[in-house]
Amino acid sequence: MKRILITGAAGHIGRALRKGLQGHYELIRLADVASQAPAAAGEEVVTADITDIEQLAQAMQGIDCVVHLAGIPDEDTWDRIRRLNIEGCYNVFEAARMAGVKRVIFASSNHAVGFHRRDRMIDNEVMPRPDSRYGLSKVFGEALGRLYADKYGLSVACLRIGSFRPDDQPTVERHLFSWISHRDMVQLTRRAIDAPKYHFLIAYGVSANARNRWDNANVRFLGYVPEDDAERYGDSVLESGVHEDEREALFHGGFGCLVEFSGRLEDID
Repeated sequence: MKRILITGAAGHIGRALRKGLQGHYELIRLADVASQAPAAAGEEVVTADITDIEQLAQAMQGIDCVVHLAGIPDEDTWDRIRRLNIEGCYNVFEAARMAGVKRVIFASSNHAVGFHRRDRMIDNEVMPRPDSRYGLSKVFGEALGRLYADKYGLSVACLRIGSFRPDDQPTVERHLFSWISHRDMVQLTRRAIDAPKYHFLIAYGVSANARNRWDNANVRFLGYVPEDDAERYGDSVLESGVHEDEREALFHGGFGCLVEFSGRLEDID
């Protein structure tokens, strides 16, 4: 994997990957609809809208591996989620197939499994339990990745990213188990790009947090060994006075589970 395309390269994770991956590959092509810093050595900056499959097809010419980050990064209206996170995600996989791309790394989310009870450690084989329209779109992306792996032979990794913070440190109580540092995000992405052979996998994007609730044992072959621990910031986070209420702390998805919630907590096993 020598020639890499990053969609959504102007976003928070995209900028961290641009910095962390620089110099490791023959080419990193950075695609977004937003403005970006000028290309450095070994980079190309392109404008590509994931709702336009022709633009994507052009951006993928000569690419070995796509890191797909573009889309709505949080809960939003159904129209926006559908257009960008579902139809746009389909366009990325289809454009990759048409261009002969070998591998796609899909930025999924822990919110694809957010309604699992937090008192249970969960691995990458648990049933999807999205906590939002956003989480649902990530379940779709994972299923789409499985389809393109099985039907078209793409190598696909879905990274269920935890709490990635622009300032690179946890700020609220939930982050003490869900945080991923910038350098761990870069390492995980590099492992997913560079691993010599896999068909399809799901891995959690989380640092080596003492309070971690997500088990990556099934993908240990990737060689991902996170270096950071949110507990380093535990005292300042807990002293901030911003705490989860007892309902938020029931589920892996935290507050995301309670947005628009009108169900019965006791019915969610």
